[in-house]
Amino acid sequence: MSENLATWEALCRPPVSALKKIKGGRLGGMTDINPQWRLQMMTKQFGTIGFGWYYEMLDRWTEQGAPLPTVKPQELGEFMCFVSINLYVKDGDEWSKPIFGLGGSKLFEKEKDHFYNNDEGYKMALTDALSVAMKELGMAADIYQGLWDGSKYRDATPVKPEDNAQSQAIADWQEKCGPACTTVDAAKKWWEKNKEQIKSDCGEVGAADSVYPMWATYYERLKQEAAE
Repeated sequence: MSENLATWEALCRPPVSALKKIKGGRLGGMTDINPQWRLQMMTKQFGTIGFGWYYEMLDRWTEQGAPLPTVKPQELGEFMCFVSINLYVKDGDEWSKPIFGLGGSKLFEKEKDHFYNNDEGYKMALTDALSVAMKELGMAADIYQGLWDGSKYRDATPVKPEDNAQSQAIADWQEKCGPACTTVDAAKKWWEKNKEQIKSDCGEVGAADSVYPMWATYYERLKQEAAE
């Protein structure tokens, strides 16, 4: 692993306990990340806030959001709030240059037939701004890159089962990979036991380019977790 990626690798994968599926709205189906986990990981990687890392608020403001379909004088629509920050981290005795983050939320919105005042709007905007800045360090990068969703890795390029029988075999073996890789020992035994059958079903290229990289990702992650 490159020394330049050490921080990235340390922060990139949230545990399942820090993840939650978003069930409704425009972001339905995507993965939400517990903000407290981000703070914990920043503390683990850089030290206590204020000593190993900190942030400063640059500005905060509101903007008119989406107007209502039928606007009355007293009903102007939704209001958005925004926060901008600079994040700083310490490497040895040296502080970083500012890492910029911009976040937003809603202060005032309509839900069904009534308006809702969000008294935590600015707090949510600040949390959003911190997450944006922390992304630059690799925080939860596996989620944002689509490599991990809390249930399985997605490193290998998905295949379309309808392409041909070999593609179906590749998809089947990829699907079997995750549940089998629960520990380092289990993952190692699974590959040794099945690798010849995988080559037979998927072909040498399919096994090497599609199934093995997915298995190897699980295996390396498990080894890393076991070493921590």
